Amino acid sequence: MNLNLNKTELAISAGRSDQFPKDGLPQIVFSGRSNVGKSSLINTLLNRKSLARVSSAPGKTVTVNFYRIDGKLFFVDLPGYGYAKRPDDKRSGFSAVTDAYLTKSENIVLVLQLVDLKVGLTDDDRMMLSWLSANGIPFCIVGTKADKLNKTDLRASVSALCSDPSAGASPVIPFSSLNGTGKDDVWKKILQHLD
Repeated sequence: MNLNLNKTELAISAGRSDQFPKDGLPQIVFSGRSNVGKSSLINTLLNRKSLARVSSAPGKTVTVNFYRIDGKLFFVDLPGYGYAKRPDDKRSGFSAVTDAYLTKSENIVLVLQLVDLKVGLTDDDRMMLSWLSANGIPFCIVGTKADKLNKTDLRASVSALCSDPSAGASPVIPFSSLNGTGKDDVWKKILQHLD
């Protein structure tokens, strides 16, 4: 699939399930805990600096954001999970819109599950990966912030991710928004699932 990345727009910021797009375009989903680097990954993949807003306050994004690319697919940025300093009413709303998206969308072709390589898998990450496996949704693990580790620690972190039972047979792609490491590999995985 050839994509003109210059034709990219934030099409919908959905705070309710009735706002989700209904045009049947395939959707690539970006999932992970707050502050793991979802916006940075989206911006890097699309050669943009600030299309996806990088929040200074973790857990601030509470909408499901749909970025339409060349009229052919959506990148879907889910609110980050695992951030506890949100008021309880906001936390429940955040969960509801994410749950509604994941359970109702019929157009998810791949979930990019982001994991901070310095932190490793959290309980929330394992729960998400288990849910994706149980529901037969294809996923790939993207290990973010690869530039913050030396080569030895990077190898150890990727190895630990690969050997964790909740990762299943998913590949792990080390990624850095700082130097672009892994960008081509992530695109290759996306295009495999679109073709």
